[in-house]
Formats: sequence, C-alpha cells, structure tokens
Amino acid sequence: MQVFEQVESEVRSYCRNWPTVFTTAKGSRIADEQGRSYIDFFAGAGSLNYGHNHPVLKEALLAYLTEDNVVHTLDTYSGAKRSFLETFRDVVLAPRNLDYKVQFPGPAGNNAVEAALKLARKYTGRETVVSFTNGFHGMTLGALAVTGNSMKRGGAGVPLNNAATMPYDNYMDGQTPDFLWLRSLLEDSGSGLDQPAAVIVETVQGEGGINVATDEWLRGLQDVCREHDMLFIVDDIQMGCGRTGPFFSFERAGIYPDIVTLSKSLSGMGLPFALTLMKPHLDVWEPGEHNGTFRGFAPAFVTATAALETFWRNDDFTAGVDSDGAWLDAELADIAASHPELGITTRGRGLARGMVFENPAHAGQVCHEAFANGLLMETSGAEDEVVKFLPPLTTTRADFEEGVAIVREAVATVEKEAAADGTLGEVTA
Repeated sequence: MQVFEQVESEVRSYCRNWPTVFTTAKGSRIADEQGRSYIDFFAGAGSLNYGHNHPVLKEALLAYLTEDNVVHTLDTYSGAKRSFLETFRDVVLAPRNLDYKVQFPGPAGNNAVEAALKLARKYTGRETVVSFTNGFHGMTLGALAVTGNSMKRGGAGVPLNNAATMPYDNYMDGQTPDFLWLRSLLEDSGSGLDQPAAVIVETVQGEGGINVATDEWLRGLQDVCREHDMLFIVDDIQMGCGRTGPFFSFERAGIYPDIVTLSKSLSGMGLPFALTLMKPHLDVWEPGEHNGTFRGFAPAFVTATAALETFWRNDDFTAGVDSDGAWLDAELADIAASHPELGITTRGRGLARGMVFENPAHAGQVCHEAFANGLLMETSGAEDEVVKFLPPLTTTRADFEEGVAIVREAVATVEKEAAADGTLGEVTA
C-alpha cells in the first residue's frame, strides 16, 4: 500500500480505519485483494442502498455503454435523461402527490445543497439560512456554513457567514419546548436574527449521530417556516432513497418541503448523481445561472431509472426496510441490555441505526474490532460516540445475522478490555 501513502494526500480518512485494498464487491459483501470477504454495514456512507453491483442495475449500465450511447451531455437533452425524468415523475412524484421541478445541479450532494441555498436566497432576497445543531450538509463553503461539526467547519479557512444555528429536536433534552428559542428570535425585533431565507434540516442526522427528529417536530418546523415566510429545505441526501423506509424520509411526517436535496443512493450503483427538487413557483433560475460540467452523467440516469423501476413500483421494498429495521433495532437493544456497564443506548429509524456509547472511545474500539473480524462500520456523532449502521437495504437475513454476531462479539471484547484497563464506566472522550 506504499503508493497510497507516498502519493495520495493526507486528507484520506476511511482507509486509515480499514487498512486493506478492496477489489471486488457484490450485494452486502466486499472483498480485498487477499481474498478476504467483509460484510458491509457502511454501504458507501449510504450510497449503496441496493448493495454492491446489483445485477439488474449493472446489466442496464453495461447494455447502455456497449451501444456507444452518449455518456457526457452537460445539460443537453438525451434519451437517458428523458427516461429518468419520466420514471421519476411517474414512480416517485405522482404517487406521492408531490409537484416538484427537477434540477441537475452537479454530481454530488454538496452540489445539490449549494443549489438549494442559492435558490432560497435568490427567491427570497434574504441571506440568512437557519440550520441545526449536529447537522451535516457537505464540505463546500455554503454547505459548511450550515454544518455543525467544528472540525469540518475549521477546514474552511475563512469565516462561514449568513447562517444561524438552532437546537435540533431533543437537543435540550426536553427541558425547553420545541421551537421556543427559534420562535422567540423570529418574533423579537431585538433578537439580532435577520429574517431568514430558509431553514435546512435532516429528518435523521446521519453524520451527527443518528439523531431522529419526531414527526411532530418536523411538522412544527414546517409550521414555523410557513408562519414566518421562510423556505423549508429537507436534506435527504443520506436518508432518502428508502433508507428510513419510504423513498423520502419525510413522507410519514406528512410534510411537503419547498426544496429537497437528493444524492448518494439516487444512481443506485454509487455513480455520481444529485438532484435539487423545488416547488414550481420557486424555479426562478436564469438559464445557466447555476452551472456545472457534470450535470448530465448519462450512465447515472440509466442506473437510477433501473433502480426506480426495480424497487419503487410498489410498497414491497419499503415494507422490507421496515421489517429489517425493526429486527435490527431489537438486536441492538439486546446487545445494549447485555452490557449495562458500557452505558449503551440505541436510536434510529428504518435501516439507519446507532449504538451510542457513554465513553466515545469505546465506539471506535468496537468498529476496530468489527473490522478485524470481517465487518465494515464507522462512527458518527460530535465525539464519534455512535457506532453507525447503514447496511444495504437489500442485505439478506443471513448476512444481517452474521454481521450482528460480529458486533455482539466486538462489544463483549471492548467491555472485557475496558474492565482490564480500568476505563469501564468512564465517559471521557
């Protein structure tokens, strides 16, 4: 692995926790060049909801490439784009009574967020965007300004302005009524909070620690936005495409965001692809006003269309996520109950789940032990105190059971080592 250390930037991160060279992958498993197979409970940080190299999606991609079809199109029209738009309208939007215009802002989630923020400011003529504690929206400057993590924000190198941070659901541990602080600032002319253009929120904060907003809180947030003429943006980049059950993570809350951002699993195979959805009256862009070279990656249109046709023509896929999510939740709760000295709690929705450790160091140790035994997971949360579960939504029960058994063993090992070194019960980072 010397070439990586010699040539690649020090900014690399995931590879430091998984020091091996991956070569092949299928379904919920990925193998390295030594032939060792790992169960993947990471799924490309949520970019592989349908697993690695799903055969139907791969077949559609290979067929498209074999025929010398156009690959790079900027934002010109193509047959692949037309098929995607028709399918997205008919399979996703129309059955949910959602009326959105579709913007192709660029290949990644941060492109979708930047477009959403720019559009909100352009439409309203205001500058401030409200975001929430522990939120994460991307690594470009606009997205960083509405991100909570201090380490990531510190990498900007310049002031991150025109944003205001408010408490996420249950951030005050139930001691302060929902939205009391936000409402007070909006209604007090002496608060110093300029009239915001929009709020941006994740219904489940993935990087922030699998923090779940209740449906009531989300509806309340929408009400505040409507009352104070602010646009309501939902960042569904990691939690969309079925991660919490329905295609959009906000569906069961009964809300209708003004703007929605999508990426990660949208292409179905990990190909770069992002969308910014907006209510039609918000589509006030001038031609080329938000531009980019890679807005028309036709192979991603093809695999995304195949994913929609394969998984979203009915509710069976959602029902499967609900069932597997309930099973995983019960398994993690049992692990937590079996190790009370570690002070583990669990939370999540659908197949976005987390085990929260009183001592953040224990979360990282569990992930280290899991990798040593053939399972990929990562930590999340402000102090990396959460062991984060983002398995492919197509994971078989056999792979689930094997993966959870590895987690169970890893937690037991960490507890044993903590008891031996005297850190059991400590809560320091």
